[in-house]
Amino acid sequence: MAISLDKGSAGSEPPSAPPQTPPSGSAAGPALSRHALRATTASPAVDAAPEPVERAPERPAARDVGSAPPLGPEKFWNLPNTITTLRAAVVPVLLLHPLFPSEAASAAMAWTFIAAAVSDLVDGWLARRGQQVTHIGKLLDPLADKLIVSTALIVLLAMGRIPVWATWMVVTIVGRELAVTGLRGIASAGGQIVAASSLGKAKTVTQNIAVGALLFHYETLGLDANQVGLFFLFVATALTIASGYRYFADYFRGLAAARR
Repeated sequence: MAISLDKGSAGSEPPSAPPQTPPSGSAAGPALSRHALRATTASPAVDAAPEPVERAPERPAARDVGSAPPLGPEKFWNLPNTITTLRAAVVPVLLLHPLFPSEAASAAMAWTFIAAAVSDLVDGWLARRGQQVTHIGKLLDPLADKLIVSTALIVLLAMGRIPVWATWMVVTIVGRELAVTGLRGIASAGGQIVAASSLGKAKTVTQNIAVGALLFHYETLGLDANQVGLFFLFVATALTIASGYRYFADYFRGLAAARR
C-alpha cells in the first residue's frame, strides 16, 4: 500500500507527541531523578541551617572585697599565750618559798610575783592589739591568775606570814575564785556572758598588792611589808565578797529577764 506525502511536509521532522498530562492527584512540576530525589530528602537545604550564635566571653567571678578569708586553725604558741604559760610556771616556784625563807629569797619571790601580775596586763594588751585572741588563751589567762594567787596565799598561810585568825580571808578569796569560775562556765553554757565588773578589777589590784607585800614580809622602803600586806588583804577580802555578790546577782537577774 503506497503512502503519499504532501510537498510542504517533505523533509520536515515528524510531528512531536502531544504532551502528556500528569495523572490527577499529583503535583505538577519537573520530574526528578532517583539520585536527586534521594539527595533532597536526605539532606536539609543549606539556607535552612541556623546561623551560629557567638557567645560572649565569660567574665571571671567578681571577688568579694569586703569578706575576709576563712580563718585557719588557732595557733597556740603565739606571743600572748606564751606569756600566759610562763606566768603559770611561777606556781611551782612559789611552792619552793618555804625552803628559802630568807630576806633575799623573799624579795626575789615578791618581784617574781609582781612580774607575773604585770605580765597579765601585757599579754591581754598584746592579744587584743595583734588580734591573737584564742579560745585556749581565754581559758588559760584567768586560770593562771587564780592559780598564782591561790598558791601564794596558801604558801604564806603555811609559813605563818598570814596569821591563823586571818585564815577566813584566805578561804573567802579562794572560795570566791572557784565559785565565780564555775558561775562563768554555767553562764557560758547557757549563752549568757558574765562580764568583769569594776569591783572585780579593784579586787584584783588590791589582792595583788596584798600578796606582793606579804611575800616581801620584811621591812621594805621603810614600811612594815607584812602589816601593809595584811591591811590590803582585808580590803581585798571585802571587795571579794562585794564583787562575788554582784556577779551572782547579775546572773540571776539575767535569768529572770530571760524567762519573761
